[in-house]
Amino acid sequence: MKVILLERVERLGALGDTVTVKDGFARNFLLPRSKALRATAANQQVFEAQKAQIVARNDKDREAASAAGETLDGTSYILIRQAGESGQLYGSVSGRDVADIANAEGAKIQRDQVILDKPIKTLGLHAVKVRLHAEVTVTVNLNIARSQDEAERQARGENVVTSQFEEDRLADEEAAKDMLDGGAGKFEGDLGRD
Repeated sequence: MKVILLERVERLGALGDTVTVKDGFARNFLLPRSKALRATAANQQVFEAQKAQIVARNDKDREAASAAGETLDGTSYILIRQAGESGQLYGSVSGRDVADIANAEGAKIQRDQVILDKPIKTLGLHAVKVRLHAEVTVTVNLNIARSQDEAERQARGENVVTSQFEEDRLADEEAAKDMLDGGAGKFEGDLGRD
């Protein structure tokens, strides 16, 4: 199906372009969300007559998204989640979780604006893209930890998973040393001798 784009659509085209897309994509996404018109002669005339208004509306939306993006870009959010000893989360962090935490702290983003190539399934610091407008994308930082203390340690640059393994290893070595020093394996007195 041929459509006339009413705004920039990533990997498809810019405002005013006439492109050929699959029927389902046009019917289910582009047309209901007012991102495109069917490419008929009547719609082409309507588009040409309203092109200045459409361009002005798009510029206004882009400027509003840019202003919101300036305050949002680079902000950090802390998510407390349960995870195993290896740092693997018991669930995953989705776009909804990112939108919820950002909105709770005063930002205004929708979950479909959050771009996750794959769900986040590990503890640590993660950069997440947020597309506020077709031409405005910002990055927010997520600090996913098991506790507030752990989040603060991660923010300072510490890798809490490897540091926990190191702490456990040192504790095991100390326990083994104490066991040897305390007489484990040694005989005192005449026990064991004839």
